[in-house]
Amino acid sequence: MRAVVWHGKNDVRVDDVGDPRVEEPTDAIIRVTASGVCGSDLHLYTKLWPMVEEGDLLGHEAVGEVIEIGAEVSHIAPGDHVVIPSNVACGWCLQCQNRMYSQCETAQTTPVRLGAQAEYLRVPQAHFGPVPVPDDGSDLRHVLLCDVLPTAWQAVEYADVKPGDTVSVHGMGAIGQMAARIALHRGAGRVIGVDQVPERLAMAARHGVETLDFRDVKDAAEAIADLTRGSLCHAAIDAVGMEASGSLRDSVLQATKVQPDKLAALHSALAAVRRGGTLSIAGVYKGPFPMFPLGDLFDKQITLRMGQANVKRWVDGLLPLLSDAADPLGLDDLITHRMPFEQAPYAYEVFQKKMDGCVKVVLEP
Repeated sequence: MRAVVWHGKNDVRVDDVGDPRVEEPTDAIIRVTASGVCGSDLHLYTKLWPMVEEGDLLGHEAVGEVIEIGAEVSHIAPGDHVVIPSNVACGWCLQCQNRMYSQCETAQTTPVRLGAQAEYLRVPQAHFGPVPVPDDGSDLRHVLLCDVLPTAWQAVEYADVKPGDTVSVHGMGAIGQMAARIALHRGAGRVIGVDQVPERLAMAARHGVETLDFRDVKDAAEAIADLTRGSLCHAAIDAVGMEASGSLRDSVLQATKVQPDKLAALHSALAAVRRGGTLSIAGVYKGPFPMFPLGDLFDKQITLRMGQANVKRWVDGLLPLLSDAADPLGLDDLITHRMPFEQAPYAYEVFQKKMDGCVKVVLEP
């Protein structure tokens, strides 16, 4: 089959690789019909940490048709259309029973990289993970259910957003866009989106988000203080994490060294939160970070919540929003680039460099 393969820093190619096969009775094989490129894929693309090796397959967002199932898989069958959650979970361990699927005790003992940017995908723990969805031409919406929507929903949940609250979202990539819209959908009185990419700010504004271009102000948090007449925000969401933008600063980043300046979004988000407020971190961070603002968190009595999305925990609440013809979250205005599978190298370049207003890319084999 054809698959997106990592060959080195900023070097991905579409290669011929071996077909997947059922290896465990809890496996399934799907034919991928759509696969997203995620911001966390860029961390592997730019090798911000040494967890990827030449020959590894990339991707963790896939929708497709079930081709084969193992003997212990019963809730799906060949021919079904399914969404594959981005994290692998067994469904029965203590963490899964507590719906902490990203912390699955079974999957954590055997690290799995899905390799979802491929023609076919072996899905481990398929007795629990895959979510059946209609095969009605809605793949572009359903691929958002793999990661983007649950991550954004959890970010808002962790931010403890209440009706009427003021919320700032730092980073208007796909996660930030959806977190801002979800916050408004759930009753936030005001959402301020912070970014520097004009197309991202314009997209956010189309959906009722107040936008702040941090290139135009000396300090984003001070600007938010002015906008809120000194009240600041009940909650802030860091939707950036370790930035993998391909800037000049990033070009000198060593593969195994994460620098303090990568905390810019975190500092900005923290400064935007009022005393006693909540900081929710949805952006990916990896490894130890010096200069973590623990003193500020303590002084302002900030509630801090973070972590990889527990995807299946939020699926039931999200599915009705995907099937709603009114499109209450504006899902049809998020995916900016649809590309043939063979154009994956170009897709990564466009996404990393934020070219052509790129917010979200979906590859279609």
